[in-house]
Amino acid sequence: MNTLLQQAPAPGFADLVFDAQHSFRAVLDALARPGTVHHAGQELTAPAPLSPSATALALTLFDHDTTVWLDPSARSDATAAFLKFHCGCPLTDSIAEAGFGLIADPASMPPLASFAQGEDRYPDSSATLILELPSFESGEPVTLRGPGIETCSVITPQGLPDNFWIWMALNQAQFPLGVDIILTCGTAMIGLPRSVEAEV
Repeated sequence: MNTLLQQAPAPGFADLVFDAQHSFRAVLDALARPGTVHHAGQELTAPAPLSPSATALALTLFDHDTTVWLDPSARSDATAAFLKFHCGCPLTDSIAEAGFGLIADPASMPPLASFAQGEDRYPDSSATLILELPSFESGEPVTLRGPGIETCSVITPQGLPDNFWIWMALNQAQFPLGVDIILTCGTAMIGLPRSVEAEV
């Protein structure tokens, strides 16, 4: 019995409908208002190494129709068991075929162009990437502009690759194609849609 309990995945949402709706509103607001901080997953016990907000996003966005790529740092037994049990999402080793990327070590991540960029007729077939960060404070200031931002918004995330904002500029230049990004830390998230312009 103890072995079975140890192998059981972490619990999901306590109130499936209410908590999923709350998380869905949070991610929609985060992507609609780039640079603003939103919260989800406060009630969750996240499987290592995921944060509560990333776990809430997985429970809300992943299902049996969504193919998910995990970076090496996210490929823990706890994460795989959690996603299989609660989401039923297929995991893939192919970055280009993934509808979602769950990245626990963004500093070592591949370029954004490695992921599905969408097609002219179906731009929504591009990937959405969830990037786990150690902090949203004390990083290099980045100024965001674009749809959903009245004038500008400044964020200071830590833990991104050195070339990340160059990748973001290339990503924005091909709008409406390109990937969408959700930064997560603890119970917080910040949306970086493909339409956003970033200046370091």
